[in-house]
Amino acid sequence: MIEYERLGNSNKPFFEDYKKAFNTFLESGWYILGKNVEEFEKQFSSYNGCSHCIGVGSGFDAIKLSLKAFNFEPGSEVILPSNAYIATVFAAMHCSLKVVFVEPDISTYNIGPEKIEEKITLNTVAILVVHLYGKACDMGPIIETTRKYDLKLIEDCAQSHGAMYKNKKTGSFGDFGAFSFYPTKNLGALGDAGAITTNNDMLSSALKRLRNYGSEVKNYFDMVGFNSRLDELQAAFLIIKLHRLDEINNHKRNLAKAYLDGLKEDFIKPVVDKDFYDVYHIFNVRHPRRDTLKEYLKNNGIETQIHYPVPPHKQKALMGIINDDRFPISEEIHNTTLSLPISFYHQEDDIYRVVEVMNKF
Repeated sequence: MIEYERLGNSNKPFFEDYKKAFNTFLESGWYILGKNVEEFEKQFSSYNGCSHCIGVGSGFDAIKLSLKAFNFEPGSEVILPSNAYIATVFAAMHCSLKVVFVEPDISTYNIGPEKIEEKITLNTVAILVVHLYGKACDMGPIIETTRKYDLKLIEDCAQSHGAMYKNKKTGSFGDFGAFSFYPTKNLGALGDAGAITTNNDMLSSALKRLRNYGSEVKNYFDMVGFNSRLDELQAAFLIIKLHRLDEINNHKRNLAKAYLDGLKEDFIKPVVDKDFYDVYHIFNVRHPRRDTLKEYLKNNGIETQIHYPVPPHKQKALMGIINDDRFPISEEIHNTTLSLPISFYHQEDDIYRVVEVMNKF
């Protein structure tokens, strides 16, 4: 069986360093917002080419606190892609913002830059882009649009650690970059964890208060805040893995190349462009008989997943809230996409086997 993912195997190269980090953490007696968080924030901001990094409890909180930091009027509109993962949508809704969906590009699965402007109204305050599957969005025209209409720009980088557009890393284009370190990510923790990157000194300071009950000095509260702090232990683990993130990304890029070179044209494969450095958190193909293909692969000892089976506007939680149900591109992607094994522990022989089986479908 070629499993889709086994986190124990993916993290095995880090076990000894993790054990040492845990012992140091345990003996330190300092478990919340200590030196590990400070050091990770310093290293991760440097890695992404940003001035600041604020560690928070999850990728969801990273998006939510980024939006909260602007103190938008309730009911203001935020634009995001119609095929985003539901967490992105819920984060905006928890900030009392109106979600306005824009269809993705059918080739890249990222928000279609040319489709954004038609959805902008006098109530629009921000664009929330999602760098899906490990591919950066086409940031050039998106940034032009934000400048033209004086809109804030937040990047959902939950799947794009180290991905680049024109040699510039995701998370460094907008007002904020929101990262998740969920265990399956290329830079994954061993539990929930997240971070926000920014080049804005004032907003960075506000975010550090927001994540800690609105407090900068213990027992003094400047604003109504939250409890969303990057765990000191997870920060220690993330420091270890960050040092090898480029190795992880390069490994997954090599596996992706084996797929791209080997799979027949029957399968719609990810597009490759010289302006984009893709890190393949997910390697997806599309096929009109997706469900039959998935079952065929399972019967041949290959495990796959679907990211994601149901688009946001079709989710029960959004019924009666998202009134526009005309998102045919999003539905086409959700109905035909299939994610293939591409973990850090997989080897090229695994991929060659998947390719061999798929090409007989």
